[in-house]
Amino acid sequence: MANLPDFLLPPANTPAADETIRPPMPAGADIFRMLAGAGSNHKRPYKKRSGVGLEEHTLLGAVFRISTPRNNNPAFSSGDLLRQSPSAVKQVTNSQRQQIRVYQTLCNQLVMSFVKAGKETRNALFKWFVDCQLVNPGATAMRPDYQSKVSSQALLLNVSVALLKLCEPFVSDEKKHALIDPLFVLSVEDNRGIFPARGEGGDDAMPRLGDDGNDDDDTNDGSNDATISKTPPYKPKNAFIPQCFFYAARSLALGIVPLLSQHESLLRHLSHRHWELNNNNAELTSDPQFRILLSRQRSHEVPLFQEEMCVDTLRFCDLLAKILYEMDDDEVLKSMPEHFVDNLCDILMGIAKMQGKVLRGLQFPNVFLLMVKLLSPKYAHMVRNYNLRAMLGDVLYELYLPTDDKNSRRRDIPQSIALDPTNGGQSYLLSDVSAQETLAPSLLLLYGEVEYTGHYEKMSHRAKISSLLKYLWESKEHRSAFQKITQNKESFIKFANGIINETNQLISTVMQKLPEIKSAQEQMANAAEWGRLTEEEQSDATSRLDDNEREVKSALPLCNKTMQMFGYLNTDSEIRSLFLLPEMCPRLVNMLIHVLGKLVGSKGLDLKVENPEQYEFRPKEMLRDLCAIFALFASAEEFQMECAKNGCDPKMLRSAVKTCQKLNLLMGESIIAFESLPGLVDEASRAVAEDEALVAGAPDEFLDEIMSTFMYDPVILPSGHFVDRATITQHMLNDPIDPFNREPMTIDDIKPALELKAKIDSWVDEKRAARAAGES
Repeated sequence: MANLPDFLLPPANTPAADETIRPPMPAGADIFRMLAGAGSNHKRPYKKRSGVGLEEHTLLGAVFRISTPRNNNPAFSSGDLLRQSPSAVKQVTNSQRQQIRVYQTLCNQLVMSFVKAGKETRNALFKWFVDCQLVNPGATAMRPDYQSKVSSQALLLNVSVALLKLCEPFVSDEKKHALIDPLFVLSVEDNRGIFPARGEGGDDAMPRLGDDGNDDDDTNDGSNDATISKTPPYKPKNAFIPQCFFYAARSLALGIVPLLSQHESLLRHLSHRHWELNNNNAELTSDPQFRILLSRQRSHEVPLFQEEMCVDTLRFCDLLAKILYEMDDDEVLKSMPEHFVDNLCDILMGIAKMQGKVLRGLQFPNVFLLMVKLLSPKYAHMVRNYNLRAMLGDVLYELYLPTDDKNSRRRDIPQSIALDPTNGGQSYLLSDVSAQETLAPSLLLLYGEVEYTGHYEKMSHRAKISSLLKYLWESKEHRSAFQKITQNKESFIKFANGIINETNQLISTVMQKLPEIKSAQEQMANAAEWGRLTEEEQSDATSRLDDNEREVKSALPLCNKTMQMFGYLNTDSEIRSLFLLPEMCPRLVNMLIHVLGKLVGSKGLDLKVENPEQYEFRPKEMLRDLCAIFALFASAEEFQMECAKNGCDPKMLRSAVKTCQKLNLLMGESIIAFESLPGLVDEASRAVAEDEALVAGAPDEFLDEIMSTFMYDPVILPSGHFVDRATITQHMLNDPIDPFNREPMTIDDIKPALELKAKIDSWVDEKRAARAAGES
């Protein structure tokens, strides 16, 4: 069979490979629509050596292409689709999955026959697997071209299953894990081009973990060759095991991962259509589009969530994580395809969100170790893709953060996954030594990095990171790591600046949108007023309400968690001292006063929307957390002075104090400290007024060239301009350039203006002496 002409595709770059196959047009076909690729699944012209060619013109292609229909499954296409009971759907699904399992078992037996038939036959089999992966890079595209380029989803999924079954004997045998030689990936001759050399592949180039992400420079300066030359040659103890393992790892990127992504997109479309129909008071049963989407969902889930395949995939993923985690040679690790880590996260998150029950009885200790390793300061440069780095934090949150009954956010995900059976059932987050040493500062850094993932995405990521940080903070195992954060002042200030910006933005969004939500709810509740609106006006009002609710539901959970994080972090005196630095304290005070003004000054506590809990709007808790932060800083003179300089109204503080007393929001030392703050700010305001009077009429050369304020610590910029150190430090937190010429600038480029400083100090001393003489 392996020697038959149709067993393999023609070799690349041959006339036979470039031959164009033109399938015959079916009778009655709309030729113009088919040429445009619309309205039909009929194959368009394709190259002989392509994904479609592999499926249509090779023997194994004909074997692996068989599965249940994905889009027009008769079992899920009846008119009574919406009336089918859950038990009936489950029965049909299980029946079809059993048929798939039987067929895949037969395919696996066929593959094992090739493996056992001898070296030449086995090589022909693996060459077919290689061709399957080489001609199907388009399977990872947003919209794969299944008509002219890419093999069917059924074929790619069945191939993954077959390769996973070849790996099954050593996946569960730890003694054989050492035989998985990662140098296979670096040896293009041995992997047959599945993993092309770094920098090669053109449009199909494969990003590596150590890539710097600079797409503008496609030149090869020879550094990659130098890196590879440092690694020893590939001489495996067992050539079969690495081959099976890495071909299976690559197959996941072409098989199950795209299907999970497509299925998640389908669920979003289904949910959106459901929302549209509800808003228009339309019947689900009478909508053909909804029925089609629902039929597709059920059809897709038959092969995609076949339990045996999912379990094999998940176990393989943990082994893949182990192999990556145990790579001691950084040069080898940074040469691994980035999609290995990406696929790990996609598979775990996809199955956990959509079919969490499949994870029961499984453990992923190596996935946890890998996530912690790649987030750690030593290895953070290995993953430069911000979206992927954010996903590492999401995996830790979804799978490894223990939950209580009040917060069952993870639906069907078993709690046991978060617990380490080798440490008495303690959570991995607390028991793992590497996590204790690095995870807290890593997550603080990640909190800032997810800024680049998108508006809604960053809020989701940060809410999860905040929950993780709170869990770590409450454990004694991680407290020393939090204290180490203060040792890297620059990184911490970037994190603190980010969290201040985030809080200002979030509270502004919430306090703007909540009144609009309340107004819309009242309008809809008034039947007479609502009835006077035209259908278009009602639709516009409903749409605005939905948009506002979506904004608030995204912003409020993160806002709540951010305020809590501010509170518990600043109970540590060393961390609190960093927030009191000249470059941070003004921004901190500005943010706290801004939020307090929204909650107290704008009657935030009286803003009552319907069912506020659905938005996680808890104004009393927000005020409690905010006033607790004021209390922590109340005794610091720097804080009092900045409150005064910022124009903080002691009346607003006293109003907040009365509310806290009335509602018992603060207790013990916290309420005592907060009660003292209005008086302390009054005193500071008098001192600030005296200082401002003292420096009034100062020479222009003593004034900050950006803010026109008096400089107490003048510095000179590369452009030659003079500003106060606090001014330029705050500016650089958001924009690291010289504001006068827009040139890049670092903190090291800023030099103290010693001569000017001496003149200022002398001038101030003279003014103080004159004032003292006048008072006496």
